Amino acid sequence: MKYVVDSKKMKEIDKYTIDVIKIPSLVLMERAALKIVAQVTQYIKKEDRILVVCGPGNNGADGVAAGRILFLQGFQVAILLPFERNNCSKEMQLQLTIAENLGIIINNSCSLIEYNIIIDAIFGIGLSKPIRGELAELISEINRGNYKVFSADIPSGISADTGKVLGTAIKADYTITFGYMKQGLLMYPGADYAGEISLADIGFPGKALTYVGADTFYYTNEDLSKLPMRKKDGHKGTFGKVLIIAGNIGMAGAAYLSAKACYKTGAGMVKVLTAHKNRDIIQTLLPEALFAAYDLDEDLPSIIAWADVIVIGPGLGISEKAEELLSLVLSQNKIPLIIDADALNIMAKNLDGNYISWKERLNKLNAMLPKHTILTPHPMELSRLLGIDLSDISHNIFDIANQCSYNNEIVYVLKDARTFVASAGKKYINISGNNGMATAGSGDVLTGIIAGLMAQKVSFYEAACLGVYIHGLAGDMAAEKTGYYSLMAEDIVEAICGVLSR
Repeated sequence: MKYVVDSKKMKEIDKYTIDVIKIPSLVLMERAALKIVAQVTQYIKKEDRILVVCGPGNNGADGVAAGRILFLQGFQVAILLPFERNNCSKEMQLQLTIAENLGIIINNSCSLIEYNIIIDAIFGIGLSKPIRGELAELISEINRGNYKVFSADIPSGISADTGKVLGTAIKADYTITFGYMKQGLLMYPGADYAGEISLADIGFPGKALTYVGADTFYYTNEDLSKLPMRKKDGHKGTFGKVLIIAGNIGMAGAAYLSAKACYKTGAGMVKVLTAHKNRDIIQTLLPEALFAAYDLDEDLPSIIAWADVIVIGPGLGISEKAEELLSLVLSQNKIPLIIDADALNIMAKNLDGNYISWKERLNKLNAMLPKHTILTPHPMELSRLLGIDLSDISHNIFDIANQCSYNNEIVYVLKDARTFVASAGKKYINISGNNGMATAGSGDVLTGIIAGLMAQKVSFYEAACLGVYIHGLAGDMAAEKTGYYSLMAEDIVEAICGVLSR
């Protein structure tokens, strides 16, 4: 597990390290410079010509220090400072003086075509307003050229908080970020501008992270160790019973994909409660699954009571029968529950829309739900649930995630190119997966994976986070075989076993 910070928390970490721990800023700066050099020297040769483009602050000072180390190692280095020197920070002025004393060329302007390597140290995480004028033209010139570009901490022009482009931004090939991952490097379009990201430890102590109360994180392959242990003497009941209420007539695929993903993730028993006309399809494609029909004279309360975990919504439709099923499930507030797809649309329809703000609508929604419920909306479903315009979802995703996770036990899986899992003040950002997974049925697979983990007694929040991560890894593994264009939901299901066997 790796923590993610916004610009405010990162500045607090830096300040705590310097003021409380008493590690001097110049020590941190030298470590940052060494990390830049270690990354850059993997990709350059002595005959390359390096231009370090620097801003007036400490990000620029990191760049100058890196340029100085490269110069001392025998590389051809020049520094471009398109700012008044009097406006530079004291650390930057000191680094410029050291560079001058060593004979490094420092220019206020130059011809970029004389260089083939660019180190971008113009702006760090503190940028909050759009880049305009001559500086914007300089960045555009860098982006148009055939340069290998390395950015220090974050590509200049990218918001460290949202990943948005502030006017214009450097399009880096490599980004060396210091201490902790920045939110803006994981969110789009910032993730595209960052290129290949390396996370560099420059000596920030763990106490500083604890001090700022970091609450956002992402998983790496090491976190697959969180998978539940399989008891050697276990039986199918040991690994949980999942009821998947899904699939209207003609929508058997959603039920099938969720159920198969659930089995592939390790659930002991899966029962599909669906339209009776789906029987032949489900029992042919997935004979391991138990079957029940919600539109025949079934004892629905007994079927629901059988389950350790319930999924409701994939391909269910929004009929009166679907509403009846959702109402029945919501009344069984002791059984862990995942609400997905059409069940979310039913809830959105039933919410009273006469609320002043989406935050009040969110509070109303939370009050309707049993504890230990997981909601899995994609942007359109979230728009319907909260009454927010679809275009505003991406602009407010951090605020929405914070509000969804505030003071309640509901788990929100906010699905998008970067999926958030939010609950009780914690936020997970998923970094696995690819654009080939934007295909019908992919969300049904995710729901099944999460349910399979919950059936094996993984905690609600961790099941959601781990499920999203595994889903993305399976998509990545499947895409290695199919490519992104041809990736289908069933390919993701079949790749689950490869991920879990790592």
